[in-house]
Amino acid sequence: MSIAFLGFGLIGGSIARAVRAAVGPPAELVAWSPSGEGPARALADGVLDRVAATARDAVDGAESIVLAAPPVDCLRWLDELDGPLRAAIRPDATITDVASTKSAIVRRAEASGLPFVGGHPMAGRETTGYASSTPDLFVGRPWVVVPTGQATQANVEVVERLARTCGATPLHMTAETHDAAVAGTSHLPLVLAAALVEAVAGEPTEAGGDPDRPFVPTLTAGGWRDMTRLARGDVTMGAGIAATNGPALADRIRDVRAVLDAWLDDLERPDGPDERAIADRLRAARARLEALD
Repeated sequence: MSIAFLGFGLIGGSIARAVRAAVGPPAELVAWSPSGEGPARALADGVLDRVAATARDAVDGAESIVLAAPPVDCLRWLDELDGPLRAAIRPDATITDVASTKSAIVRRAEASGLPFVGGHPMAGRETTGYASSTPDLFVGRPWVVVPTGQATQANVEVVERLARTCGATPLHMTAETHDAAVAGTSHLPLVLAAALVEAVAGEPTEAGGDPDRPFVPTLTAGGWRDMTRLARGDVTMGAGIAATNGPALADRIRDVRAVLDAWLDDLERPDGPDERAIADRLRAARARLEALD
């Protein structure tokens, strides 16, 4: 097993750690990233066998190529693999990615004719970079697998085997179904976290904010911390997600806007909020969550 990583942060690093722990020395792991920082640390840790000098050096002769980068960067890497790097790809290689959106990437891969199988390990952390990677990040988690038209069964099996090696469970899904689903459960929460910060703590009072609606940091508690956690994440990753899954994400935002409008109607009743009706709404939401557990 030889794997070349293009990009090497939290997800790429966690895959490399998991493969190294499961397979040991027989796995040949090589990585290249623009900064080189993650691969250098992984080499020192014994996770990688080699830090590639260039992207071409990384993919040359590799059995598997993992695009371990944000969605927009994955699109760029597909163009590179279809262009100047194509001659370095061995005929039986498998190319996959780990990006959080799939439709745009799968369309680009199908247009290129590359032996590509889309992938998305459904795991992550709010901290980023190789330093945050762990070998058990994917254990027990689904790993979405999206074959393209030119992918062979052998290509698909390579990605499924990689997922299982990392402790994950392969889950086949179309790119469109994946993007519609994660727009609500993964991408929308990120936007809502950022929107909450913008709405409540966008401008300090001393910088021209509204003195009637002050933000007092000392009064924040667990609810604020939990609800805004995602807003502390990787900005490049978040922007790439929104840029490559905009329509599905916009649909989910409209859904939330409609629900918030209904909340406004309940809170601004002429005779004042109906405590019983609000309790019913909260109880229904809690029951729905419990039914999903």
